[in-house]
Amino acid sequence: MKVFGSSGTRGVANEELTPAFVLRVAKAAGTAWGVDRVALARDTRYTGRMMADAATSGLASTGTDVDRLGIVPTPGAQFYAEREGVPTIVITASHNPPQYNGVKLVGADGVELAVSDLEEIEQTLLGETFSVASWDETGRVREVDGVREDYVDELLANVDREKIADAGLTVALDPGHGAGSLTSPGFFRALGCRVVTVNAQVDGHFPGRDPEPVSQNLTDLGRLVRATDADLGVAHDGDADRAIFFDETGTYVEGDATLAALAAAELEPDDVTVSAVNVSQRLVDVANDVGADLELTPIGSTNIITRIEELELNDRHVPIAGEGNGGIFFPDFRLARDGGYTAARFLELVADRPVSEIVAPYDGYANVRRNVAYESTAERDAMLDAAANQAQSSDAELNTRDGYRLDHGDAWVLARPSGTEPLVRIYAEARERERAEALVTEMHEALIEAKEQA
Repeated sequence: MKVFGSSGTRGVANEELTPAFVLRVAKAAGTAWGVDRVALARDTRYTGRMMADAATSGLASTGTDVDRLGIVPTPGAQFYAEREGVPTIVITASHNPPQYNGVKLVGADGVELAVSDLEEIEQTLLGETFSVASWDETGRVREVDGVREDYVDELLANVDREKIADAGLTVALDPGHGAGSLTSPGFFRALGCRVVTVNAQVDGHFPGRDPEPVSQNLTDLGRLVRATDADLGVAHDGDADRAIFFDETGTYVEGDATLAALAAAELEPDDVTVSAVNVSQRLVDVANDVGADLELTPIGSTNIITRIEELELNDRHVPIAGEGNGGIFFPDFRLARDGGYTAARFLELVADRPVSEIVAPYDGYANVRRNVAYESTAERDAMLDAAANQAQSSDAELNTRDGYRLDHGDAWVLARPSGTEPLVRIYAEARERERAEALVTEMHEALIEAKEQA
C-alpha cells in the first residue's frame, strides 16, 4: 500500500498531511463504504479540528451523514462504531510528535480496517473515483455528546471492578495531554483507585512530553510514583490506545514484560497469541511454557489484526495479542488496542501483588532501540541495503518478514523502516544490556555510513 501504512496514514500537518489530502481520504472512504452515516473522532492535536473539518466536508460531499464525536480516545471511537454499527474515521497521529497528524479508518464492527479493505479505499483515492452527491443530497452533520462517558461505562462493566476497588490502589497517571486525559482519570477513580496525575490537561502542543510513552519521555511519571507512594504508574500515547507502566518504586517497566505477564495470565494450552517480528523472547517463553502457539506478523496493528481475524476464522482462540510498545489486544473484549482496558486488566493483577513481583519473571532481558532519520527514499534504501549486507556477513539466522532481523541465539537485532515516520528503526534484545547496545551500535554505524554515501 502506498498511502496506508502499518497504522493508517500520517505526516507533518499542513505539509505532508494537508486538509486537502484528508478531504480526499474521507471522500474515498465515503465512496468505498457506501453507507448512509459515518462517525468522526479526533485526538487532542492542535491541527485536529482543522483536519476533522476537512474530513467532514469530504464525507458530506459523497452524500454521507457525519456523527462528530469530538475528542475521544481511539478505542472510544471504536466502541461507538461497534455500538452504532457505523464505520468511523479517527483523526490521530497516535504516538507521533506534536507536529504530526493522521487518519485511521475503523469498520462498522469497531475494528481497524484489514489490509484488503484499506487497499479498496486506496484504489478509490488514487483513481479519484469518488461518489459526488447533488447539492440537495449532501450529508448532514450532527454533534454527538456523551461518547466518552458511555465508553468509560462500558470499560467498567467489563473488568473486575470489585477486586480492584477492594485493593485500595493508588494510580499515578500520565495521559500525556492526549485524549486519555478526558477518560482515564475518571475511569480509574470509578474503579475505586486514588488517582494522581501529571500532564493531564488537554493540550495539542503536548508541552509536558512527547506523545510516545517511552522511558525517556516519562521521567515525570517516575517521580510522581515515588512522591505519592503510588502502587503503579500508567502512561498513554496521544490517542490512548496504549498503556505503559511503572512499578511501585517508580521504575519503568518494559512493555514486553507487561505483555508477557498479561499473556501468562490469559493463555491456555492450544491458544494462539499474535505479535510482531520484533517480539521479545519473554513472550516466546510464556507461549512455550503454557503450550500455546505464537504467530508473528510484520510490525503494526493492521497486520496483527488481519492475522487474528484469519486465525479466528479457523476456530483458533486468540485471548491476547500485541506488541511491546504498550499496544495490547484482548480480542474476547474487542479487537482493538485500548490503553484504559489494558491498564485495568493489569490492575487486576496488581490487586494481588506488587508490580515488581508481577514482572520479575520477565526481567532477564535488556531492550535497546535507536532511530535513524532520513530525508529521501535514496537514503532509506541505502540504509536498508546496508542492513541486508549486515545480514549476509553475519552467521545469525535471518528473518525478513518485516525488515531484517538477525537472530544470534543469545540475542537479536532488527532494522526496519517505520510505517508512520521517515525513520529506520533499530531494535535489539539480549540478556545483558551491553550485548544489546553493541548490536544496535554495530547496525547503527553501518546504516549511518550508508546514509552518508547515498
